[in-house]
Amino acid sequence: MRVSIPTSAFVAAIVGFGGTLAIIIAAAAAVGATQVETASWVTAICLAMAVETGWLSWRTKMPVITAWSTPGAALIAASSGFTMPEAVGAFIVTGVLLVATGLFRPLTRLIAKIPGSVASGMLAGIVVTFAMNAAKTVPVDPWLILPLVAAFFLVRLWNPSLSVLVVLVGGVLAVLLTGRVGGLPAPELSTLTWIWPQFTVSAIVGLALPLYLVTMASQNLSGLAVLRADGYEPPPGPLIGVTGLVSVLTAPFGASTTNLAAISAAICTGPDVHPDPTERWKTGPFYALAYLVFAAFGASLVAIFAVLPQSLIVLVAGLALLGSLANALAIALRDEAGRMAATVTFAVTASGLALFGIGSAFWGLVAGLAVVGLDRLKKK
Repeated sequence: MRVSIPTSAFVAAIVGFGGTLAIIIAAAAAVGATQVETASWVTAICLAMAVETGWLSWRTKMPVITAWSTPGAALIAASSGFTMPEAVGAFIVTGVLLVATGLFRPLTRLIAKIPGSVASGMLAGIVVTFAMNAAKTVPVDPWLILPLVAAFFLVRLWNPSLSVLVVLVGGVLAVLLTGRVGGLPAPELSTLTWIWPQFTVSAIVGLALPLYLVTMASQNLSGLAVLRADGYEPPPGPLIGVTGLVSVLTAPFGASTTNLAAISAAICTGPDVHPDPTERWKTGPFYALAYLVFAAFGASLVAIFAVLPQSLIVLVAGLALLGSLANALAIALRDEAGRMAATVTFAVTASGLALFGIGSAFWGLVAGLAVVGLDRLKKK
């Protein structure tokens, strides 16, 4: 076996985990999760990804890599007014919708018909807040933040996928060396905590539906595209259905939705992994092994984040989403015909508007689709 197979898998796992864990922590805080519930969330979602990737890669003999939905986590983190039990109920509903999508192909086609400009406008509206909050950390803690920002953009010139991880590791070392924290918590094995779900209309409409749409439009469809770009013919239904089923099973332990990966997958699917495409599926088991390790020590990782300065966490989350923001804006504004609908979607989503207990992501989507409908009505 080529060394590049486990190496690529471990790099993809470390980059995906370390680069976006701060967003999961922010999502958990937004729904009022305790530190124990947050640790269970991280543990359960890592177990979900290990099971999905290991099983699907072995079963299909393709490098099927899964991940948590970074835009989805950003959506949760940007929400307000939801409790952890309501969030768990929303995660279950989202998982059921993904299972239904896997079973009924027309649902996949229906989601694909949502204009890319509108879907990207909604995604951009969700993540722009994180980028702005990252900028606001500069006057709060300039001696810590500015060198980390400089490091991010310098490392990005050499290796964009490692830039956020460098900021996270560098930030932790900086606060330790300057005495900002007394020391890191002692390592401890993780445990899972059962959280009884609560199903409410506001959480289903304001959290579950936008989470489903974001997961499908920005993650699953992109993940399928990455596999196709490297010469594979993935079966969409079984892949989406399995991630939905595992999401349903892990949701009561706090885990948010998992899905097909795009960026992490790209590290594992190309010719650099192995010149023979039929051998690249072996990255899946190694990727799964890495996430089993992360799951075992999820409680310790959450405890470490709990003692770090808040400005560092906000910065890491914002920098981790810059790429998603740039890509979403580029897609949203690419087509002149859909530019107004995308702008309206972006503005309403970014505004934080909440009506009838339903968050701005849903209303942004509604507003954008309304503009699209009016434009099409005019053309008739």
